[in-house]
Amino acid sequence: MTYESLKPLIYKLDPENAHTLAEFSMRTLDYIFPGGLSFFAKDCVINDEILNQEIFNLNFYNPVGLAGGFDKNATMIRPLSALGFGFLEYGTFTPKPQNGNEKPRLFRLVEQESIQNAMGFNNKGKDAIAKEVKKVYPFSIPLVANIGKNKITPNEEAINDYIILLKEFKDLCDLFVINISSPNTKNLRDLQSEEFVSTLFNQAKEITNKPVILKIAPDMSIDSAISLCKSAISAKADGIIMANTSIDYSLIDNTRTFGGISGRLITQKSAAFFKEVAKEIYQDTILIASGGIDSAELAYERIKNGASLVQIYTAMIFKGPSIVKNINQGLIELLKQDGFNHISQAIGVNFK
Repeated sequence: MTYESLKPLIYKLDPENAHTLAEFSMRTLDYIFPGGLSFFAKDCVINDEILNQEIFNLNFYNPVGLAGGFDKNATMIRPLSALGFGFLEYGTFTPKPQNGNEKPRLFRLVEQESIQNAMGFNNKGKDAIAKEVKKVYPFSIPLVANIGKNKITPNEEAINDYIILLKEFKDLCDLFVINISSPNTKNLRDLQSEEFVSTLFNQAKEITNKPVILKIAPDMSIDSAISLCKSAISAKADGIIMANTSIDYSLIDNTRTFGGISGRLITQKSAAFFKEVAKEIYQDTILIASGGIDSAELAYERIKNGASLVQIYTAMIFKGPSIVKNINQGLIELLKQDGFNHISQAIGVNFK
C-alpha cells in the first residue's frame, strides 16, 4: 500500500491526531519489530560519496535533514533515521513541560500543500526528553537539539531558559539550534535582536564546544536579517538556518491570521529571502536552508545559493516518507548533470 493511496484516509483525520498516529506507528514498529527498520533503511538510505560532507567535524552522509517540530519529544529518532535522513532535529523543547496553545492549532491547506500551525512549543520538558535521547545517543547520524523558552518565562529572563538547556543537553546532541523565530510563542520573535543574540551566543560558547546555530524568521527585512546574522557570526555562532515558518498571511486568501505557514505557499518567499541573505554571509558560516523545499530541484537551488544542508518537514506530509530518498537521488543526478563530482563544488556556485 502506497502513501498516495493512504492519503485520503489520513486527511480525514484531524491533523494533530494524524501526527499522533504516525508517532505511535513508528514507535510501535521500532519496539515490536526493530528489524523492520533495517528493511526500510535498505530502500530509503542513499549513501553516495558525491553527497557525503564533513561539517562541524561531523559526517553528514547526505544533506537532507528533518526540521524541528516533527519529533518534539525525541521519541521517533530511530524510525525516522530509517527514512534516509542525513541528520535529525528534535524539539523544539523547553525547560519545563508545556501544553502549547489551545486546539485546534494545526491546519492542513491541502490544495496548497501547506500547513498552518500555532502549536506553541508543546513538549514534555527537558527531563522527559533527556530520558528519550539517552536511549539512542550517540547516534549513527548527527542529532540536533532545537531549544526554546517556556511561554511563562518573560523575555527579560529568556536567556536563562536557553542556558539551562545548553548545559543539560551538551552531551545529548551533536548540534544545537537556538529557536527565537517561532511565531507561536508570544513576543518570542522580539528576541531576534543583535543584543540578545550576541549575549546568548557568547555565553553558549562558554558552556559547550558543540556547534550552536541560529534559526531566523523569513519575515524580517533583508537588511535586518543580514545584520542579525552577522552579529551572531561575530559572537561565534556556527551556522544559520533560514528560515522558520512565515506569518505573511497575504500568501493565501481568507486564511486564519495566527500561527506560522509552512510548505509550498512559502517556497518562493523563503527561497528569495535565503538567496538575498546568503549572498552576504555564505562565505563566513554554514548555512542550512529550510522552508517550502519539496523536491531535489528546490533543494539544489538553495545549495547553489550557499546552503550546505537543507531541511524538510511539510513535504513529508504531502509527499510521503519517500521524499527523502527522492530528493537525494535527484540531487545526485543534478550534480552530475552540471559536471560536479561532489556537492561541495555546487555550494554557493551562483555567487561565484
